[in-house]
Amino acid sequence: MKLENEDALDDLILCEQCFTLHEELPLEDGTKACCSACGAVLYRYDSKLIDHGLALSVTGLVFFILANLFPLVQIEILGHGQFITVPKTIFSLFEYGFYFVGILCTFLIFIFPFMVFTINMLLFTLLKMKRGKKLTKELLVLLAHIKPWSMTDIFLISILVALVKLIGYAQIHMGIAFWALMIFVLIDLYIVKRMHLFDLWMLRKRILLKEDAK
Repeated sequence: MKLENEDALDDLILCEQCFTLHEELPLEDGTKACCSACGAVLYRYDSKLIDHGLALSVTGLVFFILANLFPLVQIEILGHGQFITVPKTIFSLFEYGFYFVGILCTFLIFIFPFMVFTINMLLFTLLKMKRGKKLTKELLVLLAHIKPWSMTDIFLISILVALVKLIGYAQIHMGIAFWALMIFVLIDLYIVKRMHLFDLWMLRKRILLKEDAK
């Protein structure tokens, strides 16, 4: 079904919890709009979101690169030590014939997290420069598709579980990449918790669309 006036939908907000439709209202800095039916947060306005988002995206990307360049852990059993890195873990899956799992891990713990932080960095840069009306829209749509598939937090938990099981059988030394991965996951969780896609969409609308209307 094709609507006669799709632009009119741009001024309406749908509550994700109870699906009540609301009319968008301008907010003051630091305030938020809530659903009149269930009280869920609909959207927020934070003028410092761009600076905070850009700083966190750059920092997260640096720690992500460190997590993939340096050894994750060193395991010593009966005098024999071995370094484990994230790329080495993925390559070993292919070496042992687990191609499907290897491809899945490549996307979930490397390609998608890298794409999410790169897109975030590019998106916040464009918003800060007040440029890229069409590109920012495409980036937000792409981000909405791949963000749920970034699973470095699950990968970190699986490493911790494996290391706990090895305690008593081997000597374990944490590498630089382990701490870098932990910081990266914390930044990723903070961004997911504090910077919702809808807030970014509303921020883009406030900055770029109203800039064109002037």
